[in-house]
Parts: sequence; C-alpha cells; structure tokens
Amino acid sequence: MKIAVIGLGVLGAATARSLALAGAEVTVFERTAPLAGTSNTSFAWVNSHNKNPRPYHDLNVAGMAEHTALAADPGRCAPWLTLGGNLEWAGDPEGTERLAASVRELENREYPVEWIGPSRARELVPDLRVPEGVQDIAHYPTEGHLIPALLLARLWGEARERGAELRCPAEVVSVSETADGVRIALADGETASADAVVFAAGRWTEALTETTGHRVAMADPDAAGSATVGLLGYTTPLPTRLDAVLTTPSLNVRPDGGGRLVVQGLDLDADADPANPPAADGFHARELCRRLDGLLAGTSGAALESIRVGQRSMPGDGLTVAGFLGGGERIYVLATHSGVTLGPLLGRLAAGELVRGDTASELSAFRPDRLVGRESLPPLEKARFAGQQ
Repeated sequence: MKIAVIGLGVLGAATARSLALAGAEVTVFERTAPLAGTSNTSFAWVNSHNKNPRPYHDLNVAGMAEHTALAADPGRCAPWLTLGGNLEWAGDPEGTERLAASVRELENREYPVEWIGPSRARELVPDLRVPEGVQDIAHYPTEGHLIPALLLARLWGEARERGAELRCPAEVVSVSETADGVRIALADGETASADAVVFAAGRWTEALTETTGHRVAMADPDAAGSATVGLLGYTTPLPTRLDAVLTTPSLNVRPDGGGRLVVQGLDLDADADPANPPAADGFHARELCRRLDGLLAGTSGAALESIRVGQRSMPGDGLTVAGFLGGGERIYVLATHSGVTLGPLLGRLAAGELVRGDTASELSAFRPDRLVGRESLPPLEKARFAGQQ
C-alpha cells in the first residue's frame, strides 16, 4: 500500500514511522525542511494538564504512556525525553483557587499530582527561587519535556530505515481523490499518486483540506495576539540546575539541551505577531531574562539567542482532529495543538486505521467531520495562566 504523508514535523514523522512499521510504502512531502513548522516552535511539554473535556485528557494520558514506551527502547538515538516532572504554583488568591480546583479535578481522574512545600521543591530543583509567601506547590511527577529535533531524529530515522522516502522541498498545493487512490499536485507542476494520503501539515491544514472539498476549520495561525500565537525565548547556555518543567505565574521554563532553556511569559503573548517578531535583545527578551533571574539561581546575565513567534496548529474548537475525510478511506487528517504529547500515539493509531482497517476507539470524539465546512467558530480562549498552554 502506497501512502503519502504531507509534513515532516513530529506528527508527520511519527505517522511515517508507524506506517512503515506496518508495511506501507511511504513517501513524505515536506514544503521547506523537516521540523520547519510548529514543531520547531513548541514549548514541548509532555502532559495532560488542563486538557478538557475528559476524552481529550484521556487521549493525552495515553500519549504520555506512548512516549514512555518508545523511550524504553531508544536504540542508538540520543535521549529526547526527560520525565523530570512539573512544578506549578499560584501568585494571588484567584490563582490559588484556580490551581486547587485543577488539582482536585486531576486527583479525581487519578492523574499523578501532589502538594509539596518550598523545601521539597528545592530538592527537586536545587536552584529554584520560590517567591516569598508561596507555600503550596503542585508537583506533577510524570510530566516532562522533550527536544523536538531529537524525537524527530528517532522517528524519521526508523521510518527511513524501513524504506520511507522524503521529497523536500516539495510543496503540496492540492489533493484529490481518483478512481483508485489520490492525486497530489505540487507547486512546481509535478504530480504524484498514492493509495492514500495523510495530512500532517500543521497550520496549513485548512488550506490543504479545502482542496479536497472537505475543508477542516482551523483557528487562524497568523492572528496577532490570539490563542494560536505565542513568544518563546531560547537562552544561551546557563550554569543552572534544572531538569523539570516550571509553570509559574510569571514564567514557564524548560531545559532545551546543552544548558539552554526555553522561556515563556504567557502575558507577553498579547504582543506576539508572526508578521513582526521581536528582537532577541529587545524589551520582550530583556523581560523574559529578568523573570528568569528571579526564578532560577545561575541565570544572572542571561541572554536570548533567539526569540520566536510560535504559531500553534489549532483545530477550530481547540481539540484534536484525527480521521478520514469525506466518507472514504483515502484521505486522512491529523491536526492538534498537542502534537508533542500526542505525536507517537496518533501516528500509531492512524497507521492502524489506514493499513489494517482498525477502528481506534480512542479517536471517536475527535473525528474531522465535526469541523468540515464550519464557519464563524467562536474565538478560542488564550492561555493566560500557568499550566494552560
């Protein structure tokens, strides 16, 4: 079975790997370069934190388990996954109440979470500077972070070893069904054919699915200050001790390898504009570094190597899309804001549905039909508090 995959981010690579493992003949079409889209501007936090409704939470829990299983047999690949946990606290009474409610909900779902104090938090993160007055810290021990490029190396490397091929640069401009498969038209005028195609195209999903006659409504990835955009700062190497994720009222932080950190201030996302990215030495960069110095010892004098405007791939209702388009079994679409957490799981489930004809019950609430042709969807709520994004 010949299957085309459009996009070589985490989701596309995971799908290509699972399809190749299932015996499919896989060709991936990537418009610019591997990891060039959303996967390369992700906070890359592996979690099922504030993921509602319940089926979405459960799907993300399964995604976390998929990562753990994949990492248990890493082969010759560099480690991409660190399950160092996540620490979160609130900064005001309203935030304290909101965090307590979130923890209660997760406890009711039997999601691992515990309350700890500042001393225990500093045992977990020795250089942590807990603000004065903070006594209750939520610890999520099974959460973690990953390095997207290293995960992609594992996924795409194993796909390639099993015969998957890459066409890059190769921009797909339209997809249509034929009598015996699908026709894929490229920007350079060439065409390709396959028995089936998987869209793993991130923020280009709506435009590409429209060419099939079954447009999947996505939130606008270019809307400045909206839920789909955010600022991520990437620091120079720093002598601080951190292997956990920190989601705090002023700053979210995760390690990025080689002593570098990724930093995010959700309130600063109001200024995020893909058409006008801020300078690496401008106000936003300086403010992120100032907050970092207040949070972690060993970060004095920190500077950013880059500050990027992340553009989230968000289906129009904020949930995941996974399934066949148009009532047939030739065009399959994957789109999600939780691609880092869900990538390997969605890739495996999609491959089962495409190659073996399985029906993944885990995906029943996330089929694309609910968004096909939808117009005027309400704006998605922006992430404003620690633990939301």
